[in-house]
Amino acid sequence: MKIPKAKKLKSGNYNITLRLDGECISITRSTATECRQEAQVIKSEYLAGRRQKISADAKKMTLREVQERYVEKYKTALSPSTVRSYKFYYQKRFADYQEKKLPDITWQEMINKELEEVSQKTVRNAWGLVCVALKDVKYPVPEVKLAAVPVNEIPFLQPEEIKPFCEAVKGRSYEIPALLELHGLRLSEVRGLDWKNVNLITDTITIKESKVRGPEGDVSKNTNKNQTSSRMVPIMIPQLHDALDAVENKKGLVAKIGSNTLLDDVKRSCQRAKITEVTNHGLRHSFASLCFYLKIQDRQIQEWGGWKDKATLHKIYIRLTAKGQSEAKDSFTKFFQNADKNADKVSK
Repeated sequence: MKIPKAKKLKSGNYNITLRLDGECISITRSTATECRQEAQVIKSEYLAGRRQKISADAKKMTLREVQERYVEKYKTALSPSTVRSYKFYYQKRFADYQEKKLPDITWQEMINKELEEVSQKTVRNAWGLVCVALKDVKYPVPEVKLAAVPVNEIPFLQPEEIKPFCEAVKGRSYEIPALLELHGLRLSEVRGLDWKNVNLITDTITIKESKVRGPEGDVSKNTNKNQTSSRMVPIMIPQLHDALDAVENKKGLVAKIGSNTLLDDVKRSCQRAKITEVTNHGLRHSFASLCFYLKIQDRQIQEWGGWKDKATLHKIYIRLTAKGQSEAKDSFTKFFQNADKNADKVSK
């Protein structure tokens, strides 16, 4: 069984199509050498009996069919928002390949074409669905190269911007949901918060439910994102206590507001206050960073914010404030200034 010579494609990449036991395997790489090396690995795995034989049913399925099958099979186990995202992916992404049968797809070509249209992150997310769907029908997941997703820093409020923000939302219709987010609540938790879980005597909020967007509209969930998400959060901003206490009808949902509306309102408040423009999730980041700035213990921050582990908290949410960075720089400089002074004293 000889490996065919790599053919150069119009895209500039190289392709080899292997035929193993009636199965066509398309391999596309940036160079002919890489293409041949990958083909050699696949051939070796096949000869050693380690390569899985593709079922006849999987060979007949289209890309859309395997994704639809996966979503339908696991829709009760997946969150409504995940189902909504997955349906969007197979309806909008890789559009030119959705009706092709799996063996006929040149996978790297598909990825490259989509990268010309949308961001790296969107392609990576859509490809993630393709991978789990292929695994579910026991079709080998092809190796492709994905562009690295750039890390987008989410803007957050500096400590000195927190009070101006609170003043900017005071008395507004969205004051309560904005201040709840500034207590570390996720947007879905804010939208799902019921008055029965707010205690103004003990100044505590119990997080048990959330409301997310599903394929057919909002869906209320009795269980939260993870085990640590169900928690009790103290009301620490006096303005939030006053705003909650002023509400006359304390029944049903606390914040009856759409996610997009709240996003626009939060941004406008930041613009009026002439402070960093943040999103709803940026307020959650602001909460974590303020806690860190105030030297609150990690374990306590985790409990209030519902973060599963310390690594997630530090890697994603806790950000160094400008003031904190300046103080750190001053401390470093002072060390050398003091060292020079001590050296002068010794020399004298």
